[in-house]
Amino acid sequence: MSDPAHKGIGVIGLGIIGRAIAGHLRRKGFSVFVWNRSPQPVPNFVGSPGELVELCNYIQIFVSDDEALLQTVEQLSESLTRRHVVLAHSTVAPDSMRAAAEIVERRGGRFVEASFTGSKPAAEKGELAYYVGGADAVLREARPILEASSKEIIHIGEIGQASAIKIATNMITAASVQATAEALALVQALGVPLEKFVEAIRVNASHSGTLAMKLPKMLDRDFEAQFSVKHMLKDMQIANQIALSHYLDLGVTSAARDQLFEQMQWGHGDNDYSVVARKYLQEVGPKSHEEPPPEHPDQESIANEPIIASPESHTEQSKSEDAAAPSSQQPLLAFTGTGGATANETTPANETTRLRRGFFKQLLSRLSSGQ
Repeated sequence: MSDPAHKGIGVIGLGIIGRAIAGHLRRKGFSVFVWNRSPQPVPNFVGSPGELVELCNYIQIFVSDDEALLQTVEQLSESLTRRHVVLAHSTVAPDSMRAAAEIVERRGGRFVEASFTGSKPAAEKGELAYYVGGADAVLREARPILEASSKEIIHIGEIGQASAIKIATNMITAASVQATAEALALVQALGVPLEKFVEAIRVNASHSGTLAMKLPKMLDRDFEAQFSVKHMLKDMQIANQIALSHYLDLGVTSAARDQLFEQMQWGHGDNDYSVVARKYLQEVGPKSHEEPPPEHPDQESIANEPIIASPESHTEQSKSEDAAAPSSQQPLLAFTGTGGATANETTPANETTRLRRGFFKQLLSRLSSGQ
């Protein structure tokens, strides 16, 4: 930051994390300018990413996905020079991070991959942990900027490798919360007080920082977003896409993805990803805990989706058709008013559950493959 005319830091993306980081940088004495796709009444909000390039040597990007990251660096690249360092903080596929670096470096800029772990509370306290990648010289130059909002900075390696680490750690986080939701369901079904589960898990080897933060909120049905369903779902989709390209069977990650996708379908995409507990925890009192149907279900995709049933369910369906021909026009699987799945009346409950899971897996497979 030796050039006093261009020592500012630009922050792109004023979501939960970006806004908190901008505040920490200002408190550390940096000159901070910001831009967001939707204008916000915050200090030093500029009109375009190009203005940030003119005002700042260092630009931190906090956008949500692969497409947004690549679009942003394309916008910046028109004005980048050697004095500019772009720090990309988005959780994206490793290939997308490498593509972003190539765009920046092609125009003469320098690039730092700086994935982070820590949700809203850590960002507000300035206690994020950064997983970084890039050349040693540019990492040393960018370090004071990262230190303003972090408790630890870990150098992972080449561009793309930090993104791989971030996706891998999020796989564990999502699976841990899903497993906890299911454990709560089992404890509750057997009539054991949930507070006893909380007491027991605290001294158990499976306890973690994630559970310490999420478990009380799950029990209180407090799903205010610290890390949203839509963002965690995006990360699990990235993990499964990587798995497909490397012939990996990620069964637990696929299951976590399916549950997150279900919450998206119910309109909970902006809730915290711990909202997966909703379907497992009974509400206090006589009120039903079943979800209402979505207002605008994707009827076309449901109608066109082939349902792969087991031989047993096919036999049951045939019996039903023989017994009552008019019912043969009924769909084998449909959404009911309670948000569940239903088959013909003769289809057993366990077969219905299996069909419903198969439907979501097929739908997600199509989404992942771009169909």
